[in-house]
Amino acid sequence: MEKADLLERMKREYPTYSKGHKKIAGYLIENYDKAAFMTASVLGKTVGVSESTVVRFAYHLGYSGYPDLQKHFQEIIKNKLTNIQRLQLMEGLTTSEFINSVYKMEAKNLKATIDQLDIVTMEKVVDALINARKIFVIGFRSCAPLVQFMVYYLGYIFDNVQQITIGTSDIYSQLVHVKEGDVVIGMAFPRYSSQTVEGVKFARERKAKVVTLTDNELSPLYNLSDYCIMTKNNINSFVDSFVAPLGIINILITLIGLRKKDVLVENYSIMENIWREKNIYAVHDFEPLNGRK
Repeated sequence: MEKADLLERMKREYPTYSKGHKKIAGYLIENYDKAAFMTASVLGKTVGVSESTVVRFAYHLGYSGYPDLQKHFQEIIKNKLTNIQRLQLMEGLTTSEFINSVYKMEAKNLKATIDQLDIVTMEKVVDALINARKIFVIGFRSCAPLVQFMVYYLGYIFDNVQQITIGTSDIYSQLVHVKEGDVVIGMAFPRYSSQTVEGVKFARERKAKVVTLTDNELSPLYNLSDYCIMTKNNINSFVDSFVAPLGIINILITLIGLRKKDVLVENYSIMENIWREKNIYAVHDFEPLNGRK
């Protein structure tokens, strides 16, 4: 059922609804972007009905429960929300309600990601990276820290990893040497960076193997992928949710590290000596400062 169909149905059936259901339907029709990230309890408080009334309304519409109705709206609108709209999503919540909402959302993202994770695909990605001539990693805007994190740790295992950046040269200049035998990793989540999509397209045209991290099959990266690892990043604020994607990146890095253990141990042994010699890390002597305990 498309969003427009659902809204039209609620408008059409509105006169037949009970008083409580009318309150819910009226709010959803006008504020579905906000409601998509409200719990049943918060939605009920907002419109002045009980949580159970909200749940019954979801059943009445044919959903398995309120989370199913909520998910319907989330998947469709999350790529269209501006940062201002995201900021408005949490208006009216207490600090406690906001913290619980974020925590629950992140827990759901992690569970949904691991539940849908394709182990065979993960193993193929690890094989592809280990056998790659060169590895390029692309991800801009809010995804850039994820890319930097991945490149940082892959750098301790491989000497052929390059992060594609936005700076003095365009992405095409940085990808001009990409060819068959290379692996390009692209990361994009709503709102999808058009430059990431274009970079991945370019790499695919040059016959590189494409690995993507994105949120669902509607993502513009999905059909460009040889291997797509889908991770949930449903949001309930203006801050992008990257807890689950970061978890996937950690898993990939660790799996590769276990396969390349000898190289990793050798490189870390060298680096540990340098870090110690150059005092890279602060040494904690466990003595209290200024008499504090």
